[in-house]
Amino acid sequence: MTQFSQAGSDGSSHNDGNKSDIAGHEFLAFTLGNEEYGIDILKVQEIRGYEAVTRIANAPEFLKGVINLRGIIVPVVDMRIKFNLGTPTYDQFTVVIILNIEGRIVGMVVDSVSDVTTLLPEQVRPAPEMGTTFSTDFLIGLGTLDDRMLILVDIDKLMSSPEMGLVDTAVA
Repeated sequence: MTQFSQAGSDGSSHNDGNKSDIAGHEFLAFTLGNEEYGIDILKVQEIRGYEAVTRIANAPEFLKGVINLRGIIVPVVDMRIKFNLGTPTYDQFTVVIILNIEGRIVGMVVDSVSDVTTLLPEQVRPAPEMGTTFSTDFLIGLGTLDDRMLILVDIDKLMSSPEMGLVDTAVA
């Protein structure tokens, strides 16, 4: 298990997709299928090996279930199912990234994690428009590193979206 600092977990570093907001930030790189994705490292609480989850009746297919993390019941989302990337397989590389999103702890299953990388302004490109086949609402942009390309995901926006139903976004 890898433990990360809690700095920035108050939601104050919310991105609006502005390139200057994310350039110079560190991203945790992970894989889903053949693609590599990146999320803001400040949202990551820890990384754990995949373990069996308790299934919840009538939950959406992408919600694998819940785990008990030191007394906290944590919903676990399988990102391969969420992004329609084929049938997930669970092996020794499969991990659960524990996130702190707007004060709520959420787990996400990914195929593997690779590294933490810092992106400079010239390494960040805007997300392309994909028409109606794929929503880019949850993408910050694309990070380019030599021969690698990271699909940068706005994990706050994704996990707090109404279709996920994981984080309350009620406005007072």
